[in-house]
Amino acid sequence: MSKHRFYQVDAFTSEVFSGNPAGICPLDDWLPDRTLISIAAENCLSETAFYVPRTNGFDLRWFTPESEVDLCGHATLATAYILYYKEGFKGQRVQFHTRSGLLEVTPHKNGYAMLLPSRKGEITEPPPALLEALGGITPREVLKARDYIAVLESEAEVRSLKPDFRLLKLLDVFGVGVTAPGSREDFVSRFFAPRVGINEDSVTGSAYCTLTPYWSERLGKVELSSRQLSPRGGQIESHYRGPNTLLVGNCKLYLEGTIHVPGES
Repeated sequence: MSKHRFYQVDAFTSEVFSGNPAGICPLDDWLPDRTLISIAAENCLSETAFYVPRTNGFDLRWFTPESEVDLCGHATLATAYILYYKEGFKGQRVQFHTRSGLLEVTPHKNGYAMLLPSRKGEITEPPPALLEALGGITPREVLKARDYIAVLESEAEVRSLKPDFRLLKLLDVFGVGVTAPGSREDFVSRFFAPRVGINEDSVTGSAYCTLTPYWSERLGKVELSSRQLSPRGGQIESHYRGPNTLLVGNCKLYLEGTIHVPGES
């Protein structure tokens, strides 16, 4: 039996019970992948992040309750927050070595600033299954990068949408986002990823790698304010920088403790 520190952090918010919760588990060395997946499944959060120190930063990996993913924004932000707030990290920036390359997070007046790779979407013909899963609506346009992003006409459409998660799960993409102009923010969005065990995500940092380039070009703005209209909700400030997207958000610690992991034979 091994013991490991564990934190649960609400990301992209300044208050507990809002934003997107992430599990953070510091490790000295990597546990077997099957153990990491079991921990993530036990947590039953949209993402659990594990990190291991290295000479020039940290190795960072993310797991949903069902699988490892290539990029997770909110759990990266939450990990940086834990390093600064609880683990005694003193550097001017924290560098994470990940499956999506080198990611950097720095303290910011509004929390933390996180640099992620942009994933500019291409306009595509939506598959009939996507439109059916979204209740037969007709989007203004549909983008495809890692995910499908359906662009709707109004915030009210985004709020009222009741997708068919069973059909969404059959689509050959990580997830599906919907977005529209916001009544108070530049844009609003929601994000669904039942294929990896997340029906509706609370705040999806990685989705903004596609949303930010789209809205930056459409509105002619580099700095954008947005809100994800999940039941918990979350506020994101994003900056389009061509090959990179900068996201700014805050975090709040909800839980800290110790997990007990059975030994590997």
